[in-house]
Amino acid sequence: MKRLKPDYIFESSWEVCNKVGGIYTVLASRAQTLQDTMPDHIIFIGPDCWGTRLCPYFVEDNSLFPEWKTKAAGEGLSVKTGRWSVPGNPVAILVDFAPFYAHKDEIYTSLWEKYGVDSLHAYGDYDEASMFSYAAARLVESFYNFFLNDSQNVLYHGNEWMTGLGLLYINDRLPQVATMFTTHATSIGRSIAGNNKALYEYFTGYNGDQMAAELNMQSKQSIEKQTAKHVDCFTTVSDITARECAQLLDKPVDVVLPNGFDNSFVPAKKEFDKKRKDARKFIFRLANALTGDRFTDDTLIVSTSGRYEFRNKGIDVFVESINRLRFDQGLEKKVIALIEVPAWMKEARTDLVERLQSGVKEFDTPLPNPVITHRLHDEDNDRVLGMMNWLGMRNEKNDRVKLIFVPCYLTGDDGVFNKSYYDVILGNDLCVYPSYYEPWGYTPLEAVAFKVPCITTDLAGFGLWANTVLGHDGTIEDGVQVIHRTDTNYNEVADDICHTISRYSSFDSKQTASARKAAETISKKALWSRFIKYYNEAYDVALQKAAARKKAAAK
Repeated sequence: MKRLKPDYIFESSWEVCNKVGGIYTVLASRAQTLQDTMPDHIIFIGPDCWGTRLCPYFVEDNSLFPEWKTKAAGEGLSVKTGRWSVPGNPVAILVDFAPFYAHKDEIYTSLWEKYGVDSLHAYGDYDEASMFSYAAARLVESFYNFFLNDSQNVLYHGNEWMTGLGLLYINDRLPQVATMFTTHATSIGRSIAGNNKALYEYFTGYNGDQMAAELNMQSKQSIEKQTAKHVDCFTTVSDITARECAQLLDKPVDVVLPNGFDNSFVPAKKEFDKKRKDARKFIFRLANALTGDRFTDDTLIVSTSGRYEFRNKGIDVFVESINRLRFDQGLEKKVIALIEVPAWMKEARTDLVERLQSGVKEFDTPLPNPVITHRLHDEDNDRVLGMMNWLGMRNEKNDRVKLIFVPCYLTGDDGVFNKSYYDVILGNDLCVYPSYYEPWGYTPLEAVAFKVPCITTDLAGFGLWANTVLGHDGTIEDGVQVIHRTDTNYNEVADDICHTISRYSSFDSKQTASARKAAETISKKALWSRFIKYYNEAYDVALQKAAARKKAAAK
């Protein structure tokens, strides 16, 4: 059978032009590859949650589709057309979903009647996500009816449960459009893990619906499960999450879509070397301004980053391993460890900013509470600060290991770093991501793309992929160390991380260069140019089903 290719793809996500998590990077880095093969026929749809403020990731262009925008406005759709400010500059449309709250009850009633989706137990972000999803689907319907017809292969791709309602709307109202759903992590799996339950040891005993009732997740479980059941192609990002989908959503995936990377984000060598030098110089100055200690260029810079999921992302294990490193007799260098995880941040510390901008070359006294770069709204209840305090990690001047909490997104305007995440990460010597729950793991892939060896676990999709590529359990010499992690071996994981960092501190320049080269090499095996074939397979699966519907309808 001839493989079908899409003429148009609409792809929606809460993270289109809205940098809140790893899905932003998945879509943003894949955009160039899609633009190369179908220029401006890939249209991303994101939430207009900016109001009158300028979205920093979006360049509005009123010359795009002006007649359709007028028609859409008459249909109750308020949209902004433009381009996403990422490589490839794809077309992006932001839709205002606020007007649909007034119709929420009738929308949910229709969803229950047609698909059995339970929205009665909705709370938190469910309504917001659902109204966006509905608005995005209405947008696709309007655009399709204005510009397209059933002679074209059109596909609507939604990411995460937040797009489920819209996918079901398209399934109902535009059956000639193929639908594709990617769950980057099942909502119930993430919830089981985040509620300190043993996800893996008891895995085959879990019933997704039963656990949803226990954890008050019925509505998210319901929309995700019904979307997976009814779309033309159901996908996820790794084999470990495919297993989760089959068990918890009662629906095996059709295709696994591993996450790739676009190395156009990585600067060329001369610029890379300059940015690396600048990043290290700044981090040393930052640590000196906070702690009053001096740092030479052989100091190891180590970090972890990602969403603030204390257990799921292994932030707790990272803090524990850095604490153990303080007492490691084999450690040969000073260490600055950073936790770059956005929390409920209030503002940049004025005392720190004053020091950084003072022109004073070096400080020999610490600031009060020299463990954090920004003020938090609820510092007394922050889990990172609480754990550091409990372990006695106070960044004393004579401590050889300093742990600094950076509780904000590094987007270039945080008030302290004022550098993007990528312009900071390339200054690292090592990155550590000891995840307990991680369907893929974009942060380790980003690290190795920037030539930074990393430590991850075999509970992360990326870690399992790396082991497969290497043909053995990865070591730091391979560029990716993959630590075995289970429900119960927290202490062993913390020890492994501590010992790996300590051992890395003894590497000579040749060994370090070799590990950095290995990291870069493995990252090139995960470029989108290699992984886009899985998407082409998924597109074909979805389009074949839509084609069969069209054929049946024509009879």
